[in-house]
Amino acid sequence: MLELMHFSDLHFGKHFLPPVAEALLKACNQLQPPLMVISGDLTQRAKREEFRQAREFFDRLPDVPRILIPGNHDVPLYRIWERISNPHGNYQEFISPTLNSKLRLDNAMIVGLDSTDPHRAITNGRITSEQLDFCAEAFEGLPPEIARIVVLHHHLIPAPGYKSIAPMPQAKRALDLFTQWRVDLILAGHLHRAYVGNSLDVYSGKERDHGIIIVQCGTSTSRRGRGLEREKNTFNWVRLRTATIEVEHFMYFADQEAFSPVSRHEFARPRRGWLQEGIVRDSNSA
Repeated sequence: MLELMHFSDLHFGKHFLPPVAEALLKACNQLQPPLMVISGDLTQRAKREEFRQAREFFDRLPDVPRILIPGNHDVPLYRIWERISNPHGNYQEFISPTLNSKLRLDNAMIVGLDSTDPHRAITNGRITSEQLDFCAEAFEGLPPEIARIVVLHHHLIPAPGYKSIAPMPQAKRALDLFTQWRVDLILAGHLHRAYVGNSLDVYSGKERDHGIIIVQCGTSTSRRGRGLEREKNTFNWVRLRTATIEVEHFMYFADQEAFSPVSRHEFARPRRGWLQEGIVRDSNSA
């Protein structure tokens, strides 16, 4: 079995909620996830002080393997020259020098792709052909029992009942390729509204025999929740088992000053006989 904790859209800055962040940190220390995934928008306006605060928060998290990517709020919006000339400068200084990364576990390959596009698609993002090549190389030659996970900030399919933000350009192209590569799970954020489902619910694609489980995270520590999660904060706990993928959805409750589980989702897996307990083997970056 592989377990991971998935949170997103922290938004250090104007809309950040320190009490909720402390509750998230407490949940991390209690649950002790073996793997952590943070899917972007660490800051509100990509300012140095916001990234410094985010760095201090990450340093307080459990010391476990993690995949972390930037979101569109992690590149300057109004500082136009900086967005053109050095859009990820503060992110790379305070958080990570790499924007696309892969993490190889004994039982999984996790690929994080920077879906921000500072010059062309500041809101909806984009995945380039070079990034898809990087992803293909990461998955090439893997035994069928190895789980394949992709982490993005932007969403590839709309959440039910919440279609005001369109999926990223050429989302279907990416979904077709991820299906071809037998990706099991896509983790993302951006919407500030959680959603757990199957890619086949929205897009039939070219192959009907393999649906990808889509796990969107809401905003974990800001007051910018939207839709059904307006003014709410959430994170996900994901378990990949031999025959199922299970997602437990946690929400913050102010009266308890804590996150508690509010729903659980289970999906049958089309393949069998994979995922035995493993540890980190190596980590490489692009």
